Amino acid sequence: MNTKKSHEVQAMSELICSIADYCGLKQIIDVGSGKGYLSSFLSLKYGLNVYGIDSSNTNTHGAKERNRKLKKHWSLYHPHSRADANGWASERPRELKVPKGVECKGDAESVQRSRLGNPDLSATDGLPDFSGSAISVIRKQQKNVLAQPAEEENLYFEDAFSLIDFLPVDAIEPTSSQVQNTEKSGLRKERRNTASKDCLMVGLHTCGDLAPSTLRIFTSKAEVKAVCSVGCCYHLLSEEFENQHKDRCANENWGFPMCHYLKEERWCCGRNARMSACLALQRVAVGQGLPTESLFYRAVLQNIIKDYYGISKCEQHVGKIYSKCSSFLEYVRMSLKKLGLDESKVSEEIIMDYYENYKPRMNELEAFNMLKVVLAPCIETLILLDRLCYLKEQDGVAWSALVKLFDPVQSPRCYAVIALKKQCDRG
Repeated sequence: MNTKKSHEVQAMSELICSIADYCGLKQIIDVGSGKGYLSSFLSLKYGLNVYGIDSSNTNTHGAKERNRKLKKHWSLYHPHSRADANGWASERPRELKVPKGVECKGDAESVQRSRLGNPDLSATDGLPDFSGSAISVIRKQQKNVLAQPAEEENLYFEDAFSLIDFLPVDAIEPTSSQVQNTEKSGLRKERRNTASKDCLMVGLHTCGDLAPSTLRIFTSKAEVKAVCSVGCCYHLLSEEFENQHKDRCANENWGFPMCHYLKEERWCCGRNARMSACLALQRVAVGQGLPTESLFYRAVLQNIIKDYYGISKCEQHVGKIYSKCSSFLEYVRMSLKKLGLDESKVSEEIIMDYYENYKPRMNELEAFNMLKVVLAPCIETLILLDRLCYLKEQDGVAWSALVKLFDPVQSPRCYAVIALKKQCDRG
């Protein structure tokens, strides 16, 4: 794994394991599992039963081969990891605590109020930051524990990120003092008998409609007790009100909007806005600027294709070929070939004339894209809050939240949508 993927897998695995422990679950469904990085980590380090689902046979076969090699070497380099993970999973937290500095607004009244209809609420209200304060507190505690003599089986629990560290107090139903111990014991036994069918559904950077589909599966299937989903590729979302003139299926599940409020408002973002939502403001803010030249190349290419081939809108995509080209001329030639267009229609002189004519306007393009970058968080927040509000509307959902899980510079799509069913068993 590269540094970005390693950061994502480790942070999300800690959270998933904590949710699974909190709900008493051992089965994980990894939707859009890709090359199996997250699945393998959850299985090998935390001892969970993980089922990876991906639409690509290449990814699936690659994941199986990679998993086979990992299993071969894991026991040699990490002989205690699985035992430690199972030992930690058997430990149940005794009380619910919310760490200082982390605010979770989960009371019964506030969770029912739509953030979208309240302009006074900040986009980050109630969003605990796993990548910053919360995890840093836990890691400081971890260092203190490791500095003290203690049994190995207890160290792993202190090292793990616990779900109860950010759950609001009222996310847990109070236990009546009148319930006898025998009745509680019988209830736990009954729940354990049915737990073998229950699971936690997760998705790390699920593209387009796969993220909202994951949430719909969670709400519609009783066996799925919890969900942890990090979406991406907003430009691939289907929108119910984007092309209203086209014939549509009445029962089609659209990627956006999901909640009643935006549906009633017939809200539409459009592809350009959704493309903007994929931009990384935090990266630009720390000096990792926009790829202005590659965007300029593509813009000029589009004008050439429009003028000489009469194509104003093309369903095909050039893809990421800028890095493979040493000049604009090579970029155009390679692009035309990939699109299946006759290269002889445009000479080298014509191509370079286009480049020279539009070059003075590169600053305009950069300014336009900087504006898109600034607006990106607004559009992404709208999409994410739409998903959160959809979960808040479901009767069977006990608790749901948006959580900043990753470092936004390393991983711009850093927010996880988390939800628990009312029947979620704490053991």
